[in-house]
Amino acid sequence: MGNTLVKTQLNDVREFLTKSISTLEDFLNETTISQLNVENDEDRVYVKLILANMRKLVVYSEEGLEACSVILQSEPFQKAAAEKTLYKIYHQCIEEFFSPKNDAWFENSRSAYTGRNSIKYYRNVSDKITALIKSLESDFQRIREELEYYETDYRTKMIQSK
Repeated sequence: MGNTLVKTQLNDVREFLTKSISTLEDFLNETTISQLNVENDEDRVYVKLILANMRKLVVYSEEGLEACSVILQSEPFQKAAAEKTLYKIYHQCIEEFFSPKNDAWFENSRSAYTGRNSIKYYRNVSDKITALIKSLESDFQRIREELEYYETDYRTKMIQSK
């Protein structure tokens, strides 16, 4: 891929991360577990798991945002570093959103084909959490589709270099 295309994607991802971080931080800063109307101890543990995953997603996104900013400010443009950063963002942010390592929720891949939201929960959750995730999902899906190339391309390059 040419430098211009990679740079454009890096800018797009930077804007996406900035928006996502802001949305998640606003929710996390303004919401308490008691506001989420948790009915029992099992639901409380589950909501804590979801919130922990959201905080982890913010940290990963902030790291990705910082990496994007550093690369975009550097002259000359470092295409290889940009591609590696996009690959890392794909794995740490995008994949973590759709399939968190702590199993806070899961992606119903069939939903993506029907135009419905694909994030599903193991237990009932607050409408606030559902609305937040739904508000983020389409942008995460869009970026995932843009960055899937780096998943295969970067792995191929790494295998070939060995």
